[in-house]
Amino acid sequence: MATIGMGDIKKGARLEIDGNPFRVIEFQHVKPGKGAAFVRMKIKNLGTGKVIDKTVHAGDKFEVPALEQKTMQYLYDDGEYLQFMDTTSYEQIGLTHDQVGKDTFDYMVDGMEADILFHNGKAISVEIPDTYVYEVVQTPPNFKGDSQGGKKPATLNSGAVIQVPFHILEGEKIKVNTVEGEYLEKAK
Repeated sequence: MATIGMGDIKKGARLEIDGNPFRVIEFQHVKPGKGAAFVRMKIKNLGTGKVIDKTVHAGDKFEVPALEQKTMQYLYDDGEYLQFMDTTSYEQIGLTHDQVGKDTFDYMVDGMEADILFHNGKAISVEIPDTYVYEVVQTPPNFKGDSQGGKKPATLNSGAVIQVPFHILEGEKIKVNTVEGEYLEKAK
């Protein structure tokens, strides 16, 4: 199995610590006046989503986790599990709301494709596209005199509520940044 040393650490690098897969969120190489150089990093546990701080010294080595990524289609929420289907083998798997995460679930709609990350054959996380087109299902009407730069709340067909410009009406399709939860533009 491949290993990662202190010099190989960069943002987005994946490593395994105590059998758990992590992704480097941020890092900083430190060269003190006295003593050896080291790396301070924030890493996110891909299984639990928990972020921890870790210091790496010269000579420390980490295994590269055996991760597999599959694009699957989100089918429905059965109350206990969110059901996903592999579009090539038609195999279905169920993931709990905790495994998916509230921030991701708020922007999921039936039929959406998502990237499921597997570690040792077990699904550990779900990533949806960074931008996606949604339909506005509820928003207050426009009134004459609404300011050009203002915003109003809008409920999307996924259930998420975001701020949109006043000119957006119910039934319109808009492009949304799912990472930040922000309106980008009207869909064409």
